[in-house]
Amino acid sequence: MDGKLKLKVEPYPYQKEGIAFGLEKKRVIIGDEPGLGKTLQSIGVVDAAGAYPCLVICPSSLKINWQREFAKFTDKEALVLDNQTRTTWPYLLRMGMFQVAVVNYESLRKYFVWDIKGRTERAGRAGNNGTFRLKDVVFCPDIRLFKSVIIDESHRVKDPGAQQTIFTKGIATGKEYIMLLSGTPVVNRPEDLVAQLSIMGRLQEFGGRGKFLADYGDKDGDLEGLSRELYDKCLIRREKKAVLTDLPDKTRVDLYVDISNTEEYRLAAEDLAEYLRQYKECTDWEIRRKMRMEALVKFMTLRQLATLGKIAQAADFIRTFLANGRKLIVFCSLHEVVDALLKVFPGAVTVTGRDSATDKQAAVDAFQEDPDTRLIICSIKAAGVGLTLTASSSVAFIELPWTFADCCQCEDRAHRIGQKDNVTCYYLLGRGTIDGTIYKLINEKKNIAARIMNSDDEIPTDSMYFDELAEAFLQN
Repeated sequence: MDGKLKLKVEPYPYQKEGIAFGLEKKRVIIGDEPGLGKTLQSIGVVDAAGAYPCLVICPSSLKINWQREFAKFTDKEALVLDNQTRTTWPYLLRMGMFQVAVVNYESLRKYFVWDIKGRTERAGRAGNNGTFRLKDVVFCPDIRLFKSVIIDESHRVKDPGAQQTIFTKGIATGKEYIMLLSGTPVVNRPEDLVAQLSIMGRLQEFGGRGKFLADYGDKDGDLEGLSRELYDKCLIRREKKAVLTDLPDKTRVDLYVDISNTEEYRLAAEDLAEYLRQYKECTDWEIRRKMRMEALVKFMTLRQLATLGKIAQAADFIRTFLANGRKLIVFCSLHEVVDALLKVFPGAVTVTGRDSATDKQAAVDAFQEDPDTRLIICSIKAAGVGLTLTASSSVAFIELPWTFADCCQCEDRAHRIGQKDNVTCYYLLGRGTIDGTIYKLINEKKNIAARIMNSDDEIPTDSMYFDELAEAFLQN
């Protein structure tokens, strides 16, 4: 198999095993725990098999990440489907300009479904939106272009009657390579596998839906037998603890997401850019000092706009992650972000500057000890040091600290004594925003982080740091 791999990175041994499994079985569930690189393994299968064009179906918050991962691991170009390419994507694939298309679950109908026959009549009789079956769906014939389909977080299509499941099934039908990625393919009960096996075209290997439910669908079902059948036919799953010798202690994942307030952000960015150009041209020291302070305010405003624009995608990411049954630590700074996330996840606990010492400790205790408390939302200031949150090995940043040292402090709430797993740190970065500039500068400065350390989480006033930030922003 090594001779077939032409990836730009060297997979870990267990990832090579996953790629080999996918190449052998072709229609598989890669069920590794989060953080073990299911993305790389599925890309490795597609690339080694030459199964292009490839379609990736994923949550909205992960679309750009998939595009970047194909560029990072292969020499292939991925196209994120949007309104501008709604009618041209088949042409772009046929011409070889792109080899991969990436779409979110909610947009399957927009890009790939022409019509649903008879739905209006049934809906009228039922007095609601009606239901439909796969045979009622008229798909765009260009779906035949795809030689492979990757279905990320495939537990999203566990309901056989859901629209997204039906569309996914229709698109995947007949494809040689079909890869379902999920850390929890079985969310609640064995029946969750029925739709996923059907999408892979493997349900009949288990006797069809009726026999599957008869054999495994109740509390007395032969679950050990089901497990053996799955691993033999189509499932590969590894846990972090089993492959820790292959993993670094800490893994960082950059996730670029689209912001929802693009126009507002663009105007603020143009205003800041013009102000910085005036600052560079000014020669009067006192005026430059005052202008720099004003520029700092504009930087903070722009940073806040980028963060607020990420809330919807951040919520989508968190929802997707929690569906895997794992705990997650989220870091941010703005109270508006905390409040918005609490509306979406009312069961979350918080450690912020607004919480009393007693409430903070209660939140930590709940997160550490209560299996039902799976999300803790932390302020970078209030929770960046001192706390132990080893109940999770996953940390997500919706906002960035200003220094690498502060990033490490937050990450190390999970990466500390008592942690048995590799820690995965997700950085949600607004595409085309100041996030990328700050993140790049943080990493460039990590070796001298102590010199520009700033305990207030404000922009460091070190003149060299500011000038480099301004220059990097103008270049972008």
